[in-house]
Amino acid sequence: MRELDLKTLRLFVAVCDQRNIARAAEDAHIEPSAISKRIAQLEADLGVPILSRSRRGVEPTQAGLALLEHARSVLFTMDRIAHDISSFGVGLKGRVSVCASASAIAEKLLDDIAAFMREPANKNIMVDIEERLSQDLVRQLREGAAAVGVCWDNVELQGLEHRAYRHDRLALAVHPAHPLAALSTVQFHQTLDYDHVGLPPATAVQTMLQRAAAQAGRTIAFRVIVSSFDAAFRVVAAGLGISVVPVEVSTAYSPQLGVRIIPLTDVWAERRFIVCYKRFDMLQPAAQRMVEHLTARASAEKPA
Repeated sequence: MRELDLKTLRLFVAVCDQRNIARAAEDAHIEPSAISKRIAQLEADLGVPILSRSRRGVEPTQAGLALLEHARSVLFTMDRIAHDISSFGVGLKGRVSVCASASAIAEKLLDDIAAFMREPANKNIMVDIEERLSQDLVRQLREGAAAVGVCWDNVELQGLEHRAYRHDRLALAVHPAHPLAALSTVQFHQTLDYDHVGLPPATAVQTMLQRAAAQAGRTIAFRVIVSSFDAAFRVVAAGLGISVVPVEVSTAYSPQLGVRIIPLTDVWAERRFIVCYKRFDMLQPAAQRMVEHLTARASAEKPA
């Protein structure tokens, strides 16, 4: 099979979007016959029909739908490559891919990245942010699928470099009418007599809580499992359980929902976040600048 060329893929995508060869040709400023010839050659190279033609226009076949999905992905990647590489000729530009844990995103990370992007010197740097479980985040960094990661420092970091980022402390969110609401501080083992609201089991916080419960010879009674801290606070406010949450996150929800926040006194309740990457000297200049910005923003912070 001959190599696929990007021009033909772009025209194929345009035809699928328009459902009409003539309209796609008009938009591309070429003759419809030129597109038809390219599509026919593509079908011959692939050995299967990719378009179904009728009086109403054209539709992708099953093979065409599969090709369409791959074509969109390839064209998106090629456009990104062209943009990122061409930007090096006109000052510091680039795109930084960041993956972060839910806790990091829910706390200060987005504020810190926004401050980075507002700086005039960084106006031409773009950022992609994805939420990932800590173990997935580390794997993406090792495989080169992301440049920078931000997560809790209890993750296995073999093969990666890292710098200290921010601190936080875990606390207990409870309904004001809950039996624990009168306490000023609480130890985690005191919460195990009550129903909990938890995040998915694979998250770093839930793994740590399960371990702490096991060390106390107990298990956690999860009445509700939710996908975000926002949902956890709302379930707590409804009186359906208690939840272990970061103090930093609670400031956005506690006053609004009337939820009580009680600090946990366990040693492990104070957490340290890190910025990690494969090798600092291998990062693009834009990513290096972001790493230095994040660690500088956090360096003046006192532990929670």
